[in-house]
Amino acid sequence: MTPVFPQASFAFIMRLLRVSGVLAIACLWPNLHAAAAKLTVVLKGDRQIKFVGAVQRWDGDGNPLHLPNQKEKIDEPDIDAKAECTGRERWVFSNLPPGKYDLIILAEGRLRIEGFQFAPVKEFDPFLSPNDTPEEETRKRITEHISQSRHYENRVQPLYLAGDKKAVRVLVMLIRNRPTSYEAEFPGAATIRHEIWQYSWQYGDWQKEKRTQVLNRLILHRDELRKWTWLWDPKLGGLDVGQKDTLFEYQLPNQSEQNKLPGLYPD
Repeated sequence: MTPVFPQASFAFIMRLLRVSGVLAIACLWPNLHAAAAKLTVVLKGDRQIKFVGAVQRWDGDGNPLHLPNQKEKIDEPDIDAKAECTGRERWVFSNLPPGKYDLIILAEGRLRIEGFQFAPVKEFDPFLSPNDTPEEETRKRITEHISQSRHYENRVQPLYLAGDKKAVRVLVMLIRNRPTSYEAEFPGAATIRHEIWQYSWQYGDWQKEKRTQVLNRLILHRDELRKWTWLWDPKLGGLDVGQKDTLFEYQLPNQSEQNKLPGLYPD
């Protein structure tokens, strides 16, 4: 039998539920408010910085939080937060929720420097550290496989490798600056994207996993692409932001040192 409550009792219960909800939010509010923190980025060097952004690409399990935005522009990165310049070298994110962020820096002279992490490609795999250096023979075998494989892009370049005897992940830059299917709508269109690939040791050789993690995919005029320097540095990736203010320092490469960083350089 369904219980029947007097009208007064029902109204009292509804008021009690509303009050309980307000109290619950009030109790949680200090914790929510304290969850965000300030990240101060100190950029040392003689480059004129135009922009510093932060993007949280992955959750703690390595699932993507950002799908590639095909409307992204090379000089307007798709980000979660933008820093404010508070001094000659200091850029401040005043209210970042906890998480691990990759930084993106734009400087004068069409220079973009970006951080990354070796996120999992297969489910339940851990992140890899950029300090996990594979053996030279392994590196050679994988880079040879990439160079000898057929690709839609006319330039496929491994930038960084990390891993061990069982699995190796590769940050790969893929460029097509020859005529594409976009030519009718966008004459001179070129594509550039960056992905995380994984090679697994199977059956006595390194086998590429079919699944990849796509960081970004851009379409722009090939003449514009040839003017850009787009570099990658794992030091700018995986910045751990918690509930306390954080200070991060980074030495920007000068004109002679930037050639040590892998990536895209002007033709």
